[in-house]
Amino acid sequence: MHLVCGEALMDVFGAGTTPTGMALDARVGGSPFNVAIGLARLDQPVAYFGGLSTDFLGERLHSALKAEGVELGAAHRSAAPTTLSLVGLDAKGVPSYAFYGEGCADRLLPATALDAVAALPLPVTALHVGSFALVVQPAGATLRALVERLRGSALVAYDPNLRLNVEPRLDVWRDSVDWMLARAHLVKISAEDLALLRPGLSAADFAAHSLSRGVRLVVVTDGGAGASAWTASAQARVDAQPVTLVDTVGAGDTFQAALLASLAEQGRLSADALPSLDAAALHALLDFANSAAALTCSRRGADLPRRSELGPRAAA
Repeated sequence: MHLVCGEALMDVFGAGTTPTGMALDARVGGSPFNVAIGLARLDQPVAYFGGLSTDFLGERLHSALKAEGVELGAAHRSAAPTTLSLVGLDAKGVPSYAFYGEGCADRLLPATALDAVAALPLPVTALHVGSFALVVQPAGATLRALVERLRGSALVAYDPNLRLNVEPRLDVWRDSVDWMLARAHLVKISAEDLALLRPGLSAADFAAHSLSRGVRLVVVTDGGAGASAWTASAQARVDAQPVTLVDTVGAGDTFQAALLASLAEQGRLSADALPSLDAAALHALLDFANSAAALTCSRRGADLPRRSELGPRAAA
């Protein structure tokens, strides 16, 4: 079973003016939340570990996960409010975010919540962490404890997914990335985030550094310029797929879910299996994830694809 950890929130889009103000369109979201939904829609067994409010927005997040078949036995419920993310889109459909989350449920994930992970109905074979839940407290400390607990038995996947309007201090993000590079087996990062973290560092140099720290597979996505992947012995690159762009909300989360799902379908969802991926296998992996992300970009918001919308399953 995949275990996806981190924030769940409401993405709030402007939906036009009204005589007295503005109409708003609130949609379930949050990067880890999206990854969990994406894995479920790709027919993968997946559980969610994170803080969910018992307010009406938290109930909607809970019901959305449940409707998709995500296991919720490890979700931590509290009376703290739900984080709101106001999403603005530029002329190219690229989002910007303003977060209202101080004191909210997804940040207030206590260490005691870890007890529920041990009671999940299936063993955890892959752990995905990332985004701002790792750099806010107490959620960050709780997730670090979980990584330490599971990294010897599960593949650890990581996507930093920087949100500087949640935590503006780059040194905090760099500390989080450095900590995870010593523990993650699969690291996926966007070129935009890499440029913020390490200005002037090329994708290839970041990959080499990450592999030297013990990461087994590094993937760098670059929007319309495509994506690249590296192991210690192979590398591959694919171009972005043509798409009628609506917006890019959830595209990176879709890519990450598709990477994990494809590895699972091939029987390679383990730390030991990643180094055996050759250039052809890396190319196929990137191509599948690109196809999934392109579908999300063709729809409004983080509406991630289902397995039936993609190509045939990989042979294990």
